[in-house]
Amino acid sequence: MDSASAVRLSDLAAPVSARGPLSLSALRPGDQGTVLSVGSPGRALTALERRLLELGFASGEHIEVIAEARPGRDPFVVRLGATALALRRREAASVWVSPGPPARP
Repeated sequence: MDSASAVRLSDLAAPVSARGPLSLSALRPGDQGTVLSVGSPGRALTALERRLLELGFASGEHIEVIAEARPGRDPFVVRLGATALALRRREAASVWVSPGPPARP
């Protein structure tokens, strides 16, 4: 196994909220987070990424994974504010979130 694909045991043992920013596609049902950004820095947004922004995946929005299909985990259902959306994991891969419950105002 090369170093780029190696997984640290500490990452597997740590709760999702302790791992730092993740792609939305990495979250499981019941996980929550806050949207940080859509797309990759230094690269123009794709049509899909622009559409995700139009649907409300804006920085600071609270998100929760509600359910996922079996088998295969695809598509999965996320709650963004008061809206529930079904996304494929490859569509959600460009949404970056900070895992954990929303910050208290």
